[in-house]
Amino acid sequence: MTKHFLPLLTAAFLASTAGAFAAGELTYVVNNESAKYDPGTTAETFAAPIIGNTFEGLVRFDANNEIVPALAETWDVSEDGLTYTFHLRDANWSDGKPVVAGDFVYAWKRVLTPATGAMNAPMLFSIVGAEEAYGADGAGDISISAPDDKTLTFTLKQRVPYMMQLLTYTTFFPVRQDVVEADPEGWTRNPATFIGTGPFRVTAFNQGESVVFEKNPEYYDADAVSLDKLTFRLIPDPATALAAMEAGDVDGIESVPAPEIPRLSVESDAFMVVPALGTTYALFNPHQAPLDNLEVRKALSMAIDREEIVEFVLQSADIPALGLVPPGMTLAGEDFTDGRDTFGLSETADVEGAQALLAEAGYPNGEGFPDTLFVTYSSPPIEKLLEAIQQMWKQNLNIDVDIQATEWQVFYPEVQKVEYQIAQMGWGADYPHPMTFLDNFVTGSPNNLNNWSNADYDAAIAASKATGDEAESLAEMRKAEAILMNDHVILPQYHRNNYMMMSPKVMGFWRSTLNVPYFRDAHFME
Repeated sequence: MTKHFLPLLTAAFLASTAGAFAAGELTYVVNNESAKYDPGTTAETFAAPIIGNTFEGLVRFDANNEIVPALAETWDVSEDGLTYTFHLRDANWSDGKPVVAGDFVYAWKRVLTPATGAMNAPMLFSIVGAEEAYGADGAGDISISAPDDKTLTFTLKQRVPYMMQLLTYTTFFPVRQDVVEADPEGWTRNPATFIGTGPFRVTAFNQGESVVFEKNPEYYDADAVSLDKLTFRLIPDPATALAAMEAGDVDGIESVPAPEIPRLSVESDAFMVVPALGTTYALFNPHQAPLDNLEVRKALSMAIDREEIVEFVLQSADIPALGLVPPGMTLAGEDFTDGRDTFGLSETADVEGAQALLAEAGYPNGEGFPDTLFVTYSSPPIEKLLEAIQQMWKQNLNIDVDIQATEWQVFYPEVQKVEYQIAQMGWGADYPHPMTFLDNFVTGSPNNLNNWSNADYDAAIAASKATGDEAESLAEMRKAEAILMNDHVILPQYHRNNYMMMSPKVMGFWRSTLNVPYFRDAHFME
């Protein structure tokens, strides 16, 4: 059914640059607008397209998912694997000022100041003194330093085998102290102050409509950037976006309507399936009735038919999910999901088992089940998915669950307050390692959005990070996932692929398995 795969199609799609090519303007449709674009503080997937094309850090991924130099030209790692030293290239910010090592020191210490509100601050906790400083409101001795403007060094508490992959994530990007401190809340919403280090710079934020970019002439590799103008046009409805694509009004769209996937896979040279490291799930709030009952949580999860969701609701090639971590991440020669338990779940609904559990919880045949609200962000495909789940719960458990959808900018802050009963969420990998999913549920993590806490889980995660043996680390992470899943605080739905379109005339574009579309090397064939 697939027409193209990214990033597996480098030979066919990424470009032979043999032959003539042209610069010009490219318009790409996104379906959601982020609440903020601060690389140090956000954890929102919807911010990734903007940040990924306007900022770079020390290193970056190329189209083959290999680590390559970015703002760092070279680096050294000590024999014990603990001390990293990066040597910066000559590079400028988009306003022409030089990038210096102190910009990284400021940015990372800013992330480690709780008042900043950085969602992914724990990513830095492996650095000596970082976790302690975070607990002391940013005060303390952190092992991050800039011996000179071209040298950045830091020391870890223990080896982190995936440290280089971590450094590609936005939390580790530099930000400018003078810019941030002049307008801490608004600097990322004003093109004049949204100063970055990437191949493009923003010329207009048109809220609710578009973000417009131009080539960044100060980018260290500006000669490699062909596009003069790039526009991300906001169209929330994938069907409307597809109509714009097929009318030739736009060059690419980040998603297509599920019912159109079979047709497009046959008819369209622009259709692509992008492997993704992501899991879509709902959060159960274990502090709110009736979700404070394990039997209720498990019954709700057992009562949905994931196979039907993928095949008939999504009409996709996604994978029914029975756990948190998606397939596709290999450690010690094994995929993380190899041999994984089902945690009492199945791809099809276990109606009898779910009914028995709900009866044990005190709600036989759904009698007396309290009013329950399932909140979500506004998205036609997601709302269709939740309506299917709602119907399955009614049919299989005889319970009524209401659905409430609001715009992401309203929905997400409310979820962060952990006052919901059930909330639709999910996670796309920030780096290609299982820990990007598992770290979110450690006690106190800013991304622990249901305030779940389990000492055994925390111990397993700590043990996984402490060992230098990859097989032992894998075993501890698998143990942690089992603890989480057996407590059923998430409702796993599916492991996802991304289904998108890009004009065959566009070469050099790629979208990572971490769900970031990259236009650095994009160009039009003449």
